[in-house]
Amino acid sequence: MKLGPHLHRIGNDIVAVYLIDTPEGVTVIDAGLAGLWRELLAELVSMGRTLADVKGVILTHGDSDHLGFAERLRRDHGVPVYVHPGDADRAKGGAKPATARQSMKLGATLGFAAYSLRKGGMRTTYLTETVDAHDGETLDLPGAPRIIGLPGHSAGSIAIHVPIADAVFVGDGLTTRHVLTGTMGPQPAPFTDEPDQAIASLRALLPTGATWVLPGHGTPWNAGVAAAVAAVEETARS
Repeated sequence: MKLGPHLHRIGNDIVAVYLIDTPEGVTVIDAGLAGLWRELLAELVSMGRTLADVKGVILTHGDSDHLGFAERLRRDHGVPVYVHPGDADRAKGGAKPATARQSMKLGATLGFAAYSLRKGGMRTTYLTETVDAHDGETLDLPGAPRIIGLPGHSAGSIAIHVPIADAVFVGDGLTTRHVLTGTMGPQPAPFTDEPDQAIASLRALLPTGATWVLPGHGTPWNAGVAAAVAAVEETARS
């Protein structure tokens, strides 16, 4: 799905992966679920691209539903995979902290589980090698993505600001569709290690002024970063 001149999405509102398309090549933001591989190939074809044009993958954090085909790109095609050092161990299969009991609705939870199973969520291949992506760093990748530390969902959660796409990619820093309840609109994401810290971290997104706020789960938001952050904060207070 083409969202803008330099911006594409594969997957759906349950699990999403984004592609930045520039004359220098393609940057992939998150890698979703392993079964999205065919969608990646099809989207590259629609863009007039091939796997050889993919110059890097950036993971917003190390949870399994964001790792998907990342190791396959790294292992089979030599594509470097960037992750904040705080989440490198998680991306390599290390343990993650237990989170508090989650609110859920049966239909939404079953829908998330069914989609994950259908798209290979039970056959995640963890990373064996990663490249560090540090807060404040601009990576030498198509779109000149800048890393914004977004700790809370996990210790090494990040957002990625890509000015050429007028977009900030937030992973699970927030969600616009709660995978366990189906609730729509900007809100805190489930399975968050430190919920209060995650909300506070969102303030770091405001200086981007980005129009697009793109989560790993949910509808792409194009009403501006300030409105998205305000909505999450309001939901967290209620």
